Amino acid sequence: MMPASMRRWLDKTHAGDCQALLQRMHSDGVRVQTCITSPPYFGLRAYLPADHPDKHLEIGAQGTPEQYIERLVHVFRAVRDVLADNGTLWIVIGDSYAARRTYQAASTKGGAKHGAAQAAVGAIWPGGDVKAKDLLGIPWMLAFALRRDGWYLRQDLIWHKPNTMPESVADRCTRSHEHILLLSKRSRYYFDHAAIREPSVDPRGPGNVRPVRQPPGERITSANANLRGSLHKIGVRTMRNKRDVWTVGTRPFKGSHFAVFPERLIVPCVLAGSRLGDTVLDPFIGSGTTGAVALRLQRHFIGCELVRSFIDQQHLH
Repeated sequence: MMPASMRRWLDKTHAGDCQALLQRMHSDGVRVQTCITSPPYFGLRAYLPADHPDKHLEIGAQGTPEQYIERLVHVFRAVRDVLADNGTLWIVIGDSYAARRTYQAASTKGGAKHGAAQAAVGAIWPGGDVKAKDLLGIPWMLAFALRRDGWYLRQDLIWHKPNTMPESVADRCTRSHEHILLLSKRSRYYFDHAAIREPSVDPRGPGNVRPVRQPPGERITSANANLRGSLHKIGVRTMRNKRDVWTVGTRPFKGSHFAVFPERLIVPCVLAGSRLGDTVLDPFIGSGTTGAVALRLQRHFIGCELVRSFIDQQHLH
């Protein structure tokens, strides 16, 4: 039976600093099967006014990429404390450029929704080995930092956005992807690959239609020869393992939250990372997408959110 100390956390978004809330969860014996989240991106926007009492707790407005990464490492260390030993961590994370301006893409420059938040966080100034116009490499920095901290870095999935924001750049390609880092607490972990299988592109099957002639010098009885000569026997496969590039269009959001990921993006994370009745954690739950998907797929959720106005925009029950 689930202890009462854990039940009070379930299916709710809890207001406050996620790291402090995670420490309280750990003290209460909370256990979650998977964590699916997207932390505020570095240097893009400030969500709290300068005089807000929780301003010092805001993530994303740190002075340097290194300070930002260090803060996230501490947060995800607290996540690991409440994660099941066979649990997984999924992080949706984007990158930023060093630039002497307060916006990353001209299409989001200023305006009623973006202007104040961009101005509040300021420009991402070059420093150290980072030059103006450099791509910072935030997803890579985070992935390697978490690996050093003990996580197993299992995969870098690509979120391809077919309806990406246009960019008025002439010396590089327009960005149309973000990263989804898949990490685990242990080398062996729960991952239901069958729950997220996708239709095969080629119905003939993964193998060759006809036997392939072995290269000169290869023994007929070798492992390679046996495999190569039998690929045509695999036959038709209507479904295949899900690939690591996920094409999911973005969706507009009328509320004040700027970076709402679509439900279709995280459905595979929930299905692969948890069972019916398991608990899904999102320490940066924002408008509540992770909670909504978890409930719809008959899981529980626990959310944390520093910005109380985002909690008011949630419609989870």
